[in-house]
Amino acid sequence: MGESLMFKLAEKKDLDGIIAMLADDELGNKRERYEHPLPSNYVKAFDAITADPNNELVIACYEDELLAVLQITYIPYLTYQGGWRATIEGVRTSAAARGKGTGTELIQWAIQRTKERGCHLVQLTTDKARPDALRFYEKLGFKATHQGLKLHL
Repeated sequence: MGESLMFKLAEKKDLDGIIAMLADDELGNKRERYEHPLPSNYVKAFDAITADPNNELVIACYEDELLAVLQITYIPYLTYQGGWRATIEGVRTSAAARGKGTGTELIQWAIQRTKERGCHLVQLTTDKARPDALRFYEKLGFKATHQGLKLHL
């Protein structure tokens, strides 16, 4: 599948498929609302992401089939002498594409993209309830160097 896999910025027409992927998993089905029409907050969030030059919502497609998605956020920092870093979030691969290398190709593409944008570091988080995801990211070279904390508001 790899030689025909295409990576591109998501368009509004992709939003329904993206939300379907986000909801199609054990954790996602508890926090997402995949219904028709989509709740307006998804459209507002999509518009905010695509309007921000420091955010990219990227999809992986094979022909016309949406297979995976992730969001890259570029962040300027004063540390590392004013360096930029990237955060990868919202990574999902469709059930049909899991285990076929799509996720690996997408993350590798994203890493290359962050290098092109001049980032010195790319970071991501994964839920502790996803041990397979943790192993996947470690296999790609990510290391658990920090303890992350979140506060839901």
